[in-house]
Parts: sequence; structure tokens; C-alpha cells
Amino acid sequence: MLNLSLKLAEIDIVNSYSSKLLNKAVEQFSILPGIGKRSALRLVLHLLKLEKEEVTEFALSLTDLKEHINYCRHCHNISDEETCEICSNPKRSDKILCVVEDIRDVIAIENTQQFFGKYHVLGGVISPIDGIGPQDLNIHTLVERIEKDSVEEIIMALGSTMEGDTTNFFIYKKIKDKAVNISTIARGMAVGEQLEYTDEITLGKSIKNRIPYEQSLGN
Repeated sequence: MLNLSLKLAEIDIVNSYSSKLLNKAVEQFSILPGIGKRSALRLVLHLLKLEKEEVTEFALSLTDLKEHINYCRHCHNISDEETCEICSNPKRSDKILCVVEDIRDVIAIENTQQFFGKYHVLGGVISPIDGIGPQDLNIHTLVERIEKDSVEEIIMALGSTMEGDTTNFFIYKKIKDKAVNISTIARGMAVGEQLEYTDEITLGKSIKNRIPYEQSLGN
């Protein structure tokens, strides 16, 4: 009943707008994750207080993001160029690949300054309830990189969730017969926790103290 009341309150907020332009802007902001109608309204009203040049710059940054952003042809990380800065860095090892869900995990691991290999961004995790299967992820290109680049170690660095564990196991089954060591980050994180919310010290230790993946299957 409480949730229904909140929904009705949000509808009343929308219906009370005196401007169709304001309503449209609020609707667009509210499609963002974690942004309800009230938060969207606060953001829109803040933009109205800014100078026209500032709002224009804000809008152009979003347009440029959508039109010009690239995904690295090697690791699928978000990049300004065809090859991201990490993959093009000669000081990073080609022999160790850290498998992550998305760019947020790349950022989290990079902040630890404890990993000096390269990444492979899956673009999600296996989640049947959300309609995401193995074919929707960058798993086939991971197998290709292992074979093409003579990768020596794969580090599974997905969140300790059911979806993360399912994806880890699927990848393990796909590559266990390859000439590559398969490890996983140590379980310093709480079960159900995402990498992006793990503090840098804990995450850094989890990477340095990684264990063979087969060992984690017995836990």
C-alpha cells in the first residue's frame, strides 16, 4: 500500500507541472538508474539555474559520448580510440588477463595499483532472469585471445554474486583444457558484493592473494 501511495505521489508531481518542456526533461532524467521523478526534478531545476553555455556544454558532452565513444578492439573496455590506453601500454603484460564485468570494475582494480596485466571486459554477467546468456557476453573473444596471444593466466574477477559465480564457472568450463592457468581473486569481499563497492585495500589484497579457480570450487 505504501509503495502504491508513493507511485501515486510521483504521478501527481508529473501532472502538476506547468510546462511540457519541464515534464519532458524530467521524464528523460528519470530513465537513469536510481533516479526517480523527485530527483529528476531537482536535477532539471538545477540545470535551469545554470548559464546557457554551461547547459549547452553539458548536452554536447552527452552527444559526444554517444557518437564518438569506442570499445577497445582487444579488451572491449570503453575508450576514446580503437585501442584503449591499457592495451596499448607496452609496460602492461599480455600474458595475464583479468576478466571483469564492465568498466566500473576496471576502474576499481586500477585504483588498487596492484595489477599490471591487461583486462577482458565481458559486458555483463550471465543472468537468465534478465535474459542475458553466454552468447550476449564477450566470452568467445576471450577464448580467441587466449589462443592468439599465448596468455598464461586468466584471473576471474567478477563480483561474488550468484550471477558472477555462474559466469566464472561457464568460462572455466570453456577454457579449462587450454594451456592457461585459471585463478580467482581471494574472497576478501562479502558474498553478494560487487567489485566497484569494495574498498581499494581489500580489493588489492584479493588480487595479490588470488587462488587457483579449482580450489574455489571446493569452498
